[in-house]
Amino acid sequence: MQILGDEKFLDDTSILVSETDSKGIIVYADDAFVKISEYSLEELIGQQHNIIRHPDMPKSAFKALWEAIKKGDVWQGFVKNRTKTGKFYWVYATIYPFGDGHYLSVRKKATKEEIEKYEALYKEMRKSEGRI
Repeated sequence: MQILGDEKFLDDTSILVSETDSKGIIVYADDAFVKISEYSLEELIGQQHNIIRHPDMPKSAFKALWEAIKKGDVWQGFVKNRTKTGKFYWVYATIYPFGDGHYLSVRKKATKEEIEKYEALYKEMRKSEGRI
């Protein structure tokens, strides 16, 4: 998929919500998530949540995320996502395990300072993974 340098920004009150099953398959997405992702609801439902994963995200970040939520722990962190057209956006995500192996992800706008901090951190993590 094409990657552009164009950033999309959530407004200060936007909350993105999605639900996945135990395999990371999207079973629910709210209108705000659909809009920012540039996918239709029909394109998102049934797909792996990593359909929006930006290649700048370190693999180790998602490994830690999955380890936490599979144990039943809540995970919080900063994520850079990719839209259908190759743009990107940053969020602060909280993922809640619930029910029979389902996960609810609630995301809000990350601040400029948080983004700068995590861009640098994730760059170092990708270097340690041999991806830069």
